[in-house]
Amino acid sequence: MNEKTLDAPSGMISDDSEYFAAEREQQVERFVKTNPGFYRNQFAKIGSDSKFVWTSNTWAGVLGPIWFCSRGIWNWGLAFLILETMAAVQIVRGLFGDLASKAWERIANIEGTLELRRQQLASAIENNTDKIDVYRRTVQSLEDEIGGIRLEAEQLEGTGMTIAAVGFVALFAIKAGQAVIANTLLEKRFSDWLSDPGISSGMTPRHIALSFALSCSFVVLIMVATVTHYSFPGLYPWLIQFPTEHGIRLTSIGWVEDFFAFCVTNGEVFFDAITYGIRSVLDALELIFVETPWMVIASFIILLTWLSAGPRAAVYSGAFLLYMGLLGFWEKAMTTLALLGTAACLSIVIGIPLGMYCARRERFYAFIRPIMDFMQTMPAFVFMIPVIAFFGTGKPAAVVTTMIFGGTPVVRLTVLGLRGVPEHVREAAISFGGSKWYLLTRVDLPLASPSIRAGINQTIMLSLAMVVVASLIGAKGLGEDVLEALQYANVGQGILAGFAILFCAMILDRIVQGERK
Repeated sequence: MNEKTLDAPSGMISDDSEYFAAEREQQVERFVKTNPGFYRNQFAKIGSDSKFVWTSNTWAGVLGPIWFCSRGIWNWGLAFLILETMAAVQIVRGLFGDLASKAWERIANIEGTLELRRQQLASAIENNTDKIDVYRRTVQSLEDEIGGIRLEAEQLEGTGMTIAAVGFVALFAIKAGQAVIANTLLEKRFSDWLSDPGISSGMTPRHIALSFALSCSFVVLIMVATVTHYSFPGLYPWLIQFPTEHGIRLTSIGWVEDFFAFCVTNGEVFFDAITYGIRSVLDALELIFVETPWMVIASFIILLTWLSAGPRAAVYSGAFLLYMGLLGFWEKAMTTLALLGTAACLSIVIGIPLGMYCARRERFYAFIRPIMDFMQTMPAFVFMIPVIAFFGTGKPAAVVTTMIFGGTPVVRLTVLGLRGVPEHVREAAISFGGSKWYLLTRVDLPLASPSIRAGINQTIMLSLAMVVVASLIGAKGLGEDVLEALQYANVGQGILAGFAILFCAMILDRIVQGERK
């Protein structure tokens, strides 16, 4: 009786382990559908160790990208396809390519010039002019150059087998890498499939057809074109020169110019109103920073840094301000801060409410997200063109340019912070009768404030990065000194002004983001 009681748990454990093992075997068979015994053993070996396990899959090595794409591992399949293409280029270049074609073309061009110089030399000798030595040295120089290029061409022609060997070695290494990594990647996909049955399993006819179609199209369009171009350069000029239609470009330019002309003509009142608003804020800040006595502004900045980031940061701020004053950058630094403050304040005033609105409205945020991507990725010199067309040159245009470049982080991080507020906290506030205003001001904004402060900090830093660019369209300040240093190669002035801009950024960063120690 006691023996049976003792043996029962071990028997139950044995039965359970056998059940789970059988269940896993069935899952592997349903997932791979082909050669389940092999993959069962490989998956068991990989899953038994947390480190990378060396395994081999012959079919993955032979078929390469086709195997990976057929199994649904598209990212690795495409990567290996590109690598195999590069290896094939080296093999074909080494075996069949004309490696010295460009060198022989250079020789042919120089020989035409050499023939002309020989004729000039012969004429000079016949007429006994004083240019005989000049022509003789020129002819000798061209002949030496041809000799050097010919030697280079002969050496290139002799490297064909080496290049082909490198290509074969690279192709073998790529195939070996595919064979080694295939089982590990498939086991990872199997683990994902266990948690998400929606992931396709096996080698479905659709995946096989797509992989073959992709491989064939890639071979025809990419591999053949690439191999032909690099192996036989100049054989098909249309491989390099895109068939451009200049009429389309001229028509597009005309459309863009007509559009902006229409906007400038019909939106004059609108753009004048924006300019007036920017100018009002800018004049007020310039009055505060530039016209106020320097000791008042310096004391205010040091005190604000002390309250925000502590005494150590305040000491550094004082040293930075002393640097600007002693080197004569004070007025321009304050002008820069006024310009930056205008752009940053307007960006924050617009960005935070916009981020609050987008945080709970996914469709609207999905609509404006591509617009913000465009604002951040488009080079500043490109969107300066329509800004100048609408606002002219000067400080208002510089403020608008700075807002376009630096205004998006505060929106993104406000949305991120509000969406990161735990839902159970909001539900608790609602259950205790909290209104929407209470929920916003006492729950959402306090919990999202670190992210919002980070967005404000990023907006200020990106705005400060536009100081030099804004000086190109008439903005004064420290950027003007840097631009002048670039124009006249004045290294000292540029470096000193650059440090002044850096110190402004560090002071603002400590004030906005710093925590009192």
